[in-house]
Amino acid sequence: MSASGYAFDVTKTRTGYGAIDIVVNLTTPEAFAEGRIPTDDDFRKKVRVKENLQRGITIEGYLEKMDRAGIERSLLIAARCGDLRVKGSTEIPYEWVADACRKYPLRFSGLAGIDPTRGIAGLKELDKAVNDYGFVGAHLYPHWFGEAPDAAIYYPYYARCAELGVPIMMQVGHCLVYQKDRRLPSVGRPMTLDKVAIHFPELDIIGIHLGYPWTDEMISCCWKHPNIYMAGDAYAPKHWPPQAVHYANTYGQDKFLFGTDWTVVDPERAMDDMMALDFRPDPLRKVLRDNALKLFKLPG
Repeated sequence: MSASGYAFDVTKTRTGYGAIDIVVNLTTPEAFAEGRIPTDDDFRKKVRVKENLQRGITIEGYLEKMDRAGIERSLLIAARCGDLRVKGSTEIPYEWVADACRKYPLRFSGLAGIDPTRGIAGLKELDKAVNDYGFVGAHLYPHWFGEAPDAAIYYPYYARCAELGVPIMMQVGHCLVYQKDRRLPSVGRPMTLDKVAIHFPELDIIGIHLGYPWTDEMISCCWKHPNIYMAGDAYAPKHWPPQAVHYANTYGQDKFLFGTDWTVVDPERAMDDMMALDFRPDPLRKVLRDNALKLFKLPG
């Protein structure tokens, strides 16, 4: 029943275990039809999304991709991209991700997107996402809100994530142009996580998107703080900077996680690239699976 998404056949993988993709966007035809996708055609062409995927893929279609790639579980983001009072901002409802997780509990877990402009209401929604829907973490796009990760507007959400015992991931590094008529500032320098980690030592923080082009800065934050991690998503592993590969394969093997940022990177291509990077067996398993199991408290 692998293609159905109810079960996963580990015997068909190249690794002998299923990988976990921690950054997956819900880009279904329904999301496109309702105008909930924050990127335009120019962005999709720039990151080379295949033409047949330009208007999304069904959940079942994506499960088939996961099976072919050898990915056992994906973390689906209920993304919140900007203040909804501003034209061009979008969101994926928490309920959409919760429905997918309920339908395929062995294959998907949810991440609660954070919109700091919602104040107390947003905190209550985060509570519901974790306590009622079983979401395993939070997700933040700082550039959509024009404030760096160490801005005060996010602090109530960091505190609530720490109280709930869930990690928060956020894009660090530069951002591209997602919509031609709305250009966002690149506010997510990795070093802005430094103060957050100091102020919230109980909070696990994941800097996604490699921190590019400040990858060395991202690695330095992970090395300094026990509660900062990084993820190799949004860039195909073939194009990861050499220092990121070395970090993940050696002294950072416990602090690095695998992701795609689908649809930016196709999971089948990402796993092919991972197999070609000449990782040692133990670090490869940690990056592809074990670190995510531990950090997000996933069933193993």
